[in-house]
Amino acid sequence: MKKGEKKAEKTSEKKKKSIVREALSWIFYFVLICCAAYLVVNYVGERTEVRGESMYPALSDGDQLIVDMISYRFTDPKRFDIVVFPFQYQEDTYYIKRIIGLPGETVQIIDGVIYINGEVLEEAYGYEEIRNPGLAATEITLGDQEYFVLGDNRNNSTDSREPSVGNITRDQILGKAILRFWPLSSFGLL
Repeated sequence: MKKGEKKAEKTSEKKKKSIVREALSWIFYFVLICCAAYLVVNYVGERTEVRGESMYPALSDGDQLIVDMISYRFTDPKRFDIVVFPFQYQEDTYYIKRIIGLPGETVQIIDGVIYINGEVLEEAYGYEEIRNPGLAATEITLGDQEYFVLGDNRNNSTDSREPSVGNITRDQILGKAILRFWPLSSFGLL
């Protein structure tokens, strides 16, 4: 073999190694991105679609949301947060409602007005005056890990006033709705 041929052969081998390295690098980054996407979708944020008008006017049927699934691992849910939780009597059915009552509080609805610990709740989320107080016609005292939730469309919502939902517990809350991304005309933080 001549000197020039050896040099060409070494250059060819270097190119092959470089191509293999580049391909492995791309495969590594692709796998890394897939793993990161999986973790984000399953443990940090999840897309969900609103079905029905129980949260109108804040949310409408067909709205697409991102639900933060990690914050409540570090902080407690707060009054007026919009939360997602499973409906206990139907598999793969989730409710989205607003937190009204916090652990340890008493909740009651009298003549369409919400009372927390005997004081009128100042809020601007209810779409209209509540006609049916349901379970909240009498005082409801929430346990240490219990929350009272209502839909904003108070007369068209199945929520904590109904025996089928009742108070929800902290461990039932999957996450907090934080962003509406569809329709684009309503894009923004919740």
